Amino acid sequence: MSSNTITTKDGTQIFYKDWGTGQPIVFHHGWPLSSDDWDAQMLFFLNQGYRVIAHDRRGHGRSSQTATGNEMDTYAADVAALTEHLGLKGAIHVGHSTGGGEVARYVAQYGGHGRVSKAVLIGAVPPIMVKSDKNPGGLPLEVFDGFRTALAANRAQFFRDIPAGPFYGFNRPGAAVSQGVVDNWWRQGMMGGTKAHYDCIKAFSETDFTEDLKKIEVPTLVMHGDDDQIVPIADSALLSVKLLKNGTLKVYKGLPHGMATTHADIINADLLAFFKA
Repeated sequence: MSSNTITTKDGTQIFYKDWGTGQPIVFHHGWPLSSDDWDAQMLFFLNQGYRVIAHDRRGHGRSSQTATGNEMDTYAADVAALTEHLGLKGAIHVGHSTGGGEVARYVAQYGGHGRVSKAVLIGAVPPIMVKSDKNPGGLPLEVFDGFRTALAANRAQFFRDIPAGPFYGFNRPGAAVSQGVVDNWWRQGMMGGTKAHYDCIKAFSETDFTEDLKKIEVPTLVMHGDDDQIVPIADSALLSVKLLKNGTLKVYKGLPHGMATTHADIINADLLAFFKA
């Protein structure tokens, strides 16, 4: 494991995968998952001649189960430490859900000097999820309090209910449910630390990425399913694209939050076209 970890300034070990050569693509996973959630993309783009990199966010997967630093500034600093360690230039950063917030914060704060060439936000949490006077279309704080209550009461069951239900749209009539996908979500989630997962709910729901999005200058593709039940499109992608200097929005009719897994063929083809443009 030591050959695939870096140690950050606060002693946290960050696990990562780094395969292939060519232009680097860095994948940022969602809550409460791990770099394994990008299997369908990592293999595809490796075979397309790219260098593919994905890390387990602190507190998630095979990285340290941290009690501290489970917020966006530290997440972005961890990515900066990893990209510095790997010497990445001209990288494409792709983030799903919470990982999309991580991409926005990282690119805004550390993406200069040729480090980043493009960015992608898939079903991503920016600009901000929680409802407030400034964000009247957001989800009420009570929704996220419910997440915390369910996680604290029975994380193992909660991590079954999310993928079996809204995450992949498996709760929709006629959905083609994959038990393997549900089990793999549960496996990834249960690898991480419960304290980090608890803290991360605040990080993904209450962090305001408005100023980050305004600072991003590289071409950015915003991809979102219009049946996303986890991060509703009206208060995320439709707002984010207006804040980006060089943003493009692509909406997927009827597709769920986890569309990069359920519809990897569609998502991968569109990602490849964007990367090559």
